[in-house]
Amino acid sequence: MFEGYADRWALVTGASSGIGAEFARQLAARGMHLVLVARREDRLKELAEELDTRHGTRCEVIVSDLSDPQASQRLFDEVSNRKIEVELLINNAGFGFVGTADDTQPQRMMEMIRLNIAALTELTYLFLPAMLERQHGGIINVASVAAFQPVAYMPVYSASKAFVLHFSEALWAECRDRNVIIQGLCPGTTETEFFDVAGVSGWLKKQRSHTAAYVVRKSIRGLDKGRQYVVPGFLNLVLSLSVRLARRKMVVLQSMRFFRPRPKDKSDDQKSAD
Repeated sequence: MFEGYADRWALVTGASSGIGAEFARQLAARGMHLVLVARREDRLKELAEELDTRHGTRCEVIVSDLSDPQASQRLFDEVSNRKIEVELLINNAGFGFVGTADDTQPQRMMEMIRLNIAALTELTYLFLPAMLERQHGGIINVASVAAFQPVAYMPVYSASKAFVLHFSEALWAECRDRNVIIQGLCPGTTETEFFDVAGVSGWLKKQRSHTAAYVVRKSIRGLDKGRQYVVPGFLNLVLSLSVRLARRKMVVLQSMRFFRPRPKDKSDDQKSAD
């Protein structure tokens, strides 16, 4: 089980909006101090001011584009230089893309792999040793319900989240006896900027969704109980379990019905929101 929040430090990547910003708010309410990491400095400073006003939270703002291969090490070095001991790491930064195979830009997919997989993995292994040495701490790696199945029109995204889930569960098994909890968080459709960035603006309105606040509450509750993965929402949990029983061919073909992209303006294909 995760032990202690008050007066300890959490580092949140992708903290400028959505699930990342909500993690910052809920952890600040529990008395944690925050290292806020994202590309958008103005949003980070605005969030830091909000947390200080509401909770008296100490916030350190670090502007970083974690899709840069050197960014994770620079972030770790900067945190170390500021003499901050990270008790809880939230690897939330990431983005998705919805599109057909012939509409997919290879460089964009490589950027996704660097952010969704490489940066998350490197940050985990950079911050984990100190947690294991002092025998307390936690890491929440944000995956997705897409981690449980291949998703047509989102092959790189769903594969990246499958990596995150398997990686997190394997580390959970290794670290749990040393009082360090690793969690794979697998939200379903959530009210964030994700779909705008993925190039399917408006898609959220057609789907059942949860708020970021609900997702984060479930994640923290799971952390308190030491769970290796959390799927917020009963229907999402049922979906994650049902795909294990169905034929894999049927699962991926059925995904085409739900994720087939509509024609979109190329200008929608923008940099990820983190």
